[in-house]
Amino acid sequence: MAMAKTPADLTITPRDRRFGRGVTQPRWWMNGDPVGTAFHNALSVTFPKGEAFFIESVKAFRDGAPAKLEEEIRAFMLQEVMHSREHVAFNRHVIDHGYDISELERDVDESMALTKNRPPILNLIVTAGLEHYTAILAVMALRDPRYFEGVDPAQGDMWRWHAIEEIEHKGVAYDTWLHATRDWPATRRWFLRCYMMFRVTGIFWVKRIRGTLILLAQDDITGWRAKARLAWYLLGYPGLMRRLILPIAAFFRPGFHPWDHDDRALIGKAESAYADAELMPA
Repeated sequence: MAMAKTPADLTITPRDRRFGRGVTQPRWWMNGDPVGTAFHNALSVTFPKGEAFFIESVKAFRDGAPAKLEEEIRAFMLQEVMHSREHVAFNRHVIDHGYDISELERDVDESMALTKNRPPILNLIVTAGLEHYTAILAVMALRDPRYFEGVDPAQGDMWRWHAIEEIEHKGVAYDTWLHATRDWPATRRWFLRCYMMFRVTGIFWVKRIRGTLILLAQDDITGWRAKARLAWYLLGYPGLMRRLILPIAAFFRPGFHPWDHDDRALIGKAESAYADAELMPA
């Protein structure tokens, strides 16, 4: 069995916070950038149903887990429930600005439909792969002081909060996978992990690009202009795709674990950025 490397002193803390209630969100809330706004809006559309899927995938293997892992699963589920709630509220702002997200929601529903008849162990490793994506996106955003510069405060605080908790629980789905496959040969575990992450990676980028272009078209940014601006956003600055190549590739390495890099220092630093923000009641 591959040994999990989650820090023994890790505490996963569900932070029950609400953001952006009773305030007007700018249409291009991401520092006035329609491309960054569209990318994050498209990403947010996936979260309510996607995180419900993560919860069910991990929950399916909770029984019989070691006590520490069982407690981490419980905290993970609470965090994900609150993430879903806040992204539902965030997505209402998107709709209020006149964006039609129905096509993006259909894409999410199609992806969810694929999981219904799939063996639970495959859903679990897909969850671990997607949790790796959310964690490395979170690390990239929190490390770069320019990433949230000029962002609408209420929304910047929400995305920072989400990023903090994604880093904090980044090993839960993977540790659950290690426990669920503890009797498997290491080569079988490695092959399935790599195969499913390869598929996850293709679907993730194709759908995020498609969703971003759909939203940009609703701002009359279409054709080569939209594709060129999105390409610069992904490959130039902030360069999400470019900067994530090596962290994504790490998932394919034998012996990989999400806590190969301990990013907890980012949590306290980022939390202090919004600790005094006024949080409106739901």
